[in-house]
Amino acid sequence: QVVESGGGLVQPGGSLRLSCQASVDDFSYYAITWFRQVPGKEREGISCISRNGTNTNYAQAVKGRFTVSRDNAEKKTFLQMNSLEPEDTAVYYCAARSTFVPTMCFMSSKGVGFWGRGIQVTVSS
Repeated sequence: QVVESGGGLVQPGGSLRLSCQASVDDFSYYAITWFRQVPGKEREGISCISRNGTNTNYAQAVKGRFTVSRDNAEKKTFLQMNSLEPEDTAVYYCAARSTFVPTMCFMSSKGVGFWGRGIQVTVSS
């Protein structure tokens, strides 16, 4: 399982750091993807990180503002979100997908093994 934390209310231009704590065995075998969803829209992948942390990817909407990282020893993944905009308001989800390739990560929901429950991020003045 994976559990998100760190969400909340922040003003435009502010920052938040989301955490994703995993309780799976062999966390280092999982690529991690962060998704977000707003009501009435599909869940979208916004960032991913490979098993070994060497490769990352970002959706265009968050590139340059969000940074994903991981600590395999602690079984944690982080999403640092800076310069937040009202359009970033959404429920954010952490998802884990096992993979044999240590350098790949995935922006789609296909093959996800574990989903977190999601955490609300609201950007508003």
